[in-house]
Amino acid sequence: MYQTERQLIPIKFRHKEERVPESLFCLCLKYVARNLDTLCTEMPNGYTLHDGLALPSEICEPFIETYQSNGGEIFDRFAHLFKDVTKTNLRSVHISNSSITDDGLEYLLNHDLYELTLTNCQNLTHKTYTNIFQHAANLRSLTIGPNVQITPYNKLSPSPLTLDDLPTKIYKKAPNLRHFVLRAIAESPFSNDNIFLGVILDKLTQLRVLDLSYCLGIGSLHYLTKLTNLHTLILFDVPHLQNSDAILNICSLQTLVVLDISQTETFPDQGVYKEENKILALIVKCLPNLMSLDISGTNLAGKGTAEHSMLESLSGRKSDIPGLEFRVDNPLEFLGLYHTQHNACRRHDIPAKIISGDANEEQIFNAAASCMEKPKLLQNILNDLYHLLRYDQCTQIDQALDIVLEALTRYVKEKLIQISGSATLFYIVKNKDRPLLLNDITVKRRIITTLLTGMDYHNYDETMMRNGCLTLCQLRIPQDVMFEFKRLVQMLLHIVSTSDHEGFVQRIGIYLLNSVACQVNNKQKNELGDAGAIKKMMAIIKDRLHRRVCDDVLEVAWSTMWNVTDEAPKNCKRFLDGNGMKYFLGCLTTFPDKNELMRNMMGLLGNVAEVSELRSRLMQGHFIKVFSDLLFSTQDGIEVSYNAAGVIAHLASDGHKSWIIKTPSRYKVLDRMTKAIQNWNLDADRNINYRSFEPILQLAQVRHTPQCAHWAAWALANLTKVYPEKYCSIVIAEGGLRIMSELLEENSLLQDNQPPGVIHSLAQTVINQCLMYMKNTVEESSQ
Repeated sequence: MYQTERQLIPIKFRHKEERVPESLFCLCLKYVARNLDTLCTEMPNGYTLHDGLALPSEICEPFIETYQSNGGEIFDRFAHLFKDVTKTNLRSVHISNSSITDDGLEYLLNHDLYELTLTNCQNLTHKTYTNIFQHAANLRSLTIGPNVQITPYNKLSPSPLTLDDLPTKIYKKAPNLRHFVLRAIAESPFSNDNIFLGVILDKLTQLRVLDLSYCLGIGSLHYLTKLTNLHTLILFDVPHLQNSDAILNICSLQTLVVLDISQTETFPDQGVYKEENKILALIVKCLPNLMSLDISGTNLAGKGTAEHSMLESLSGRKSDIPGLEFRVDNPLEFLGLYHTQHNACRRHDIPAKIISGDANEEQIFNAAASCMEKPKLLQNILNDLYHLLRYDQCTQIDQALDIVLEALTRYVKEKLIQISGSATLFYIVKNKDRPLLLNDITVKRRIITTLLTGMDYHNYDETMMRNGCLTLCQLRIPQDVMFEFKRLVQMLLHIVSTSDHEGFVQRIGIYLLNSVACQVNNKQKNELGDAGAIKKMMAIIKDRLHRRVCDDVLEVAWSTMWNVTDEAPKNCKRFLDGNGMKYFLGCLTTFPDKNELMRNMMGLLGNVAEVSELRSRLMQGHFIKVFSDLLFSTQDGIEVSYNAAGVIAHLASDGHKSWIIKTPSRYKVLDRMTKAIQNWNLDADRNINYRSFEPILQLAQVRHTPQCAHWAAWALANLTKVYPEKYCSIVIAEGGLRIMSELLEENSLLQDNQPPGVIHSLAQTVINQCLMYMKNTVEESSQ
């Protein structure tokens, strides 16, 4: 519902609300928001509800909110979904960061709204302003925020009008308007007083809340004197208040409970009053109901030295803010002192229950809560929070988190807020005492979604990308981010392809991408390929080869392709189609002594060799010679030799006829492979990770070429012996015991140069290890 009066300290602790699991309703809204075709059809004029559907306000309003919070934009074609007021119903609409036009917004205005908020909607014109008041019979709350230039006179408006064009009669059509926010309108060219504001407010005498923040040239504010019911007046960053009769006219509003005349450093000498102590004293004496006062950025708190006349309070008690002597016995509920002159927030005797400032954690939290709608101040406050968290001086991590997320969500387009907020978020997520993050999946998801939204919008800013990636590194990858898998992948691919080639951002981006790639399922590996992962990695490899630079980025690029091609034939084909073998040979020649690089490249080629329809493309003399030469490589332990043998085993598994090259001969290559396997240590630790043994078990069943079964049996024997807890269960689940038993019964394997009993011994090792694993498992479960 609409807000009739401003809260003294408007804090919303979302994290406390989100500690319970999301409701089915919320989950359904998120799904529909990301899959609009479940709800509507896209027609030439825009989205239209499916036949037979109708949406009450209880669904329409949270749907719009969810759609925007999940990255959706309210544009004309989307707004068309609500054109039919008999099938949809809206009472409250909040639109931000939107390209919607006058025509699109009119679809929503036809619902005769109770509440409307527009911020950062730059395509609207003064036509919308007229349309709003033509549908304002029920309107209680209207917010026209920054970057919404729709007022009849505005220097930034595409079609500025003159005073003669002011549609004065339309204001009689908003008899119920109580809450009016009109920010950042330009000054009037007609006089020192803004006649336009006077015309508007003359007909809105029932207002309870009025916010004119950032408005220029509002003059003496004499037109406010008719607002005899005004509860809240916000004049943040309004210039020249000290140079006119504005303060005197404000003092005539005896119903005021909330007053904000705070300033930033936008204008020189703004907020600097002559006889500041007397001005503040005048305000608090003339406004007997005042409970919330924000004088941040001004000199109204004085220098802390009381004047003689102000020492004569009835109680004899003192105030370190001279102008507030009259409130010693009736302290304010809230006093804004953030960045006031002479460090007023650090004084001791201040007649207020809640104080905003930068003296301590509590004051900074209060400042953030009270300045959430003041982005210029909010950026500074986020910097204050950053320093608290960086040096472990913040005791209420959950409250800091809520403030940061709220700021990042509200100000997606404000780069400086996004940079400050994301840097602060890093230290929150990094904090060792973070049970909230460890136990609450909803909070973690809100962090990730908020972070990715900011990164999407500022994706060419290196600082923003660095902050985002460093924060993501503090989470469990990929478990925590799978619900945003596609968006995360697109972002990481953008980072690795556009960041500085020698920069930290590219390195951390490709590290994250590889971490995702090595733990996702086959469907998601294909999605990575569809998103261009192979192509992007190839571009990185091409760049490093051209510059003859072998660094961790090059190594991880090959590792990423190794992971993405695992049991993903489509991606293996992408590798070959993208001249992958050319880059393999180039790296082999240019960087022959790089162990990690060699292991990653051979691991990838092992994946390619597992795809039967692609093996013919590897059957070229110069490729086979390279694989054969690598059989006796000692780089990275046995890994390069092991993977080279695996590639050859798969090529040989297609039979004699598939070996279409004369040199090197099939016999010599297989003989070298057998000798290489004999040199391997069966107890060797491995730098490898298998999720399935299906390709290896297929080789174990090849009978026409015993060397294939030899390599497969050795691989399984080594892995089940060194890592029984990890790999015995996979062998058992995939029928490996049966296949190993069949190997034991085969006598035909004892031929050629095959040592008698070697394959049988390896097969027996696999069986013994698995049987021992099953026995131990049964004993543990019975205890």
